[in-house]
Amino acid sequence: MHFTERKEPLELFNEWLNEAIESEINDPTATALATVDGSGMPNVRTVLLKGHDERGFVFYTNFEGTKGREVVASMKAAMGFHWKSLRRQVRIRGNVEIVSDEEANAYYNSRHPQSRLGAWASDQSRPLADRETLVKRLKDAEEKYGTEDIPRPPHWSGFRIIPESIEFWKDGEFRLHDRIVFSRDGVGAEWKIQRLYP
Repeated sequence: MHFTERKEPLELFNEWLNEAIESEINDPTATALATVDGSGMPNVRTVLLKGHDERGFVFYTNFEGTKGREVVASMKAAMGFHWKSLRRQVRIRGNVEIVSDEEANAYYNSRHPQSRLGAWASDQSRPLADRETLVKRLKDAEEKYGTEDIPRPPHWSGFRIIPESIEFWKDGEFRLHDRIVFSRDGVGAEWKIQRLYP
């Protein structure tokens, strides 16, 4: 199926992600996440996509860390997937909402106990004197909460990017790439499709 035959970008994204799961050596759900700080300076880092559907694209983090604070301040973000083995990329931009407590709890409880304890032990993005301090804090968290019913920290949850635009890029010979952008005027609005020069 060609780009222009599609009515919804999620269908194409699912197809590309499934192919990336088969071909990428590591972390096919890894995506560059872009935010902006209070001075307007951009920040980018890699996170893992932990869910997606017609509502948007979800990742989880410590809301008191740099990316959490920057997203909360603007409630806007962008993602960029690059699947090197497929020579494809996808760019997503939009407003952000916080996932429900039920969603956050379900994902948090699916994580390894050490990862759940790490959410308590780490003051994400803040200065750390030495590695031993983090190890001790992890041990302290385990002594306090055990390894079974570890509660989700109040500062740890998820964000959902509600896409206003989703661009698909496919490598082409002699740099004659294929670029298609789906855009809409708001949630529930019909997606418009536009081909772009490479």
